[in-house]
Amino acid sequence: MILDYKNSSIHYTVEGKGDPIILLHGFLETIDMWQNVIADFSETHQIICIDLLGHGKTDCIGYVHTMEAMADAVLAVLEHLEIKNAHVIGHSMGGYVALALADKKPDLFKGLCLMNSTYKADDKARKLIRTRASKMAQENYDVLITLSFANLFTPESKDTYNSAYDNALQLALQTPLQGYIAAQEGMKLRPNRFEVLKNLKCQKLIIIGKKDSLIDSCQLIKEIKNTDIEFVEFSEGHMSHIENESDLPYNLLRFVENLHP
Repeated sequence: MILDYKNSSIHYTVEGKGDPIILLHGFLETIDMWQNVIADFSETHQIICIDLLGHGKTDCIGYVHTMEAMADAVLAVLEHLEIKNAHVIGHSMGGYVALALADKKPDLFKGLCLMNSTYKADDKARKLIRTRASKMAQENYDVLITLSFANLFTPESKDTYNSAYDNALQLALQTPLQGYIAAQEGMKLRPNRFEVLKNLKCQKLIIIGKKDSLIDSCQLIKEIKNTDIEFVEFSEGHMSHIENESDLPYNLLRFVENLHP
């Protein structure tokens, strides 16, 4: 489905009936990453997947896509569908967008799951990496994407899940250069949203990959101690929907049904 938005198009899908679940993909991903989650939950829930700005079949709307701008695009879809309350699951950059949405519209949330994501802002080193990557992307895009994408997986996972890895990489390579740079620039600008997450009045879950090189899991676990933010730690890296595919459905079910161990 396509929604006209600011002289551009937002692509989204809706499957199933029941309480809504909003799925927001990460950087260099599309709604295709959620295929297994849709299969697990569409019989009991309404699953809404949205291609974020500059990704998949959704257009770019500028040269910087802030997380707030992406959240506004998501909100436009939800308002079009008349969604008042939902569980929101965001992978990586999708988690940043979900937090920006929570900052704008906290009453929307029945639950928020940050999957291989964080509420933290980029530090100086990470911002510099993004700036350098954007410059490199203009010179040799395919090589940059291939090298950076490899860092999202543990070496063992790349071999074990070779087919899924290759499929995800091919989708990543389809991200337009403008979409890549606009997202990198937008992620550099995002603030720390720990207080937003802590103060959100709903079920909250962070899914952590023990070998995730992009997330400081030890620091994250320390900071959420003594809050009502739950976490679960998986054995592998940043791509839990591939690397921990068998563990993910149970934990997401526990999240959306507000179940406790």
